[in-house]
Amino acid sequence: MIDGLVAGRLMGEASRRTDKTGRGYVVARVLARNRADEEFIVNVIAFDDAPGKALLGLADGDALSLAGGLTPKVWTDKQGVVRPSLDMIATRVLTAHHD
Repeated sequence: MIDGLVAGRLMGEASRRTDKTGRGYVVARVLARNRADEEFIVNVIAFDDAPGKALLGLADGDALSLAGGLTPKVWTDKQGVVRPSLDMIATRVLTAHHD
């Protein structure tokens, strides 16, 4: 896992989920771009209360920055094009609404 900092925009709404042991967590997707304006989808999971609460307080399209552990991945779209993505365990979330 790589320590990373990602800035982008929330895709859709974050949602609260519960694992089979009853522990809660929050999942979200973020659209980030690099300097070449290539898009990356970041699949975010937050286990701690503070980043989870921050994600749940945002709406689709809101800007945010995330810090945490990154795992690079690839996925194949409907046209068969292989695209990069990232999985992130968020430990910090910074937004314009940040306290």
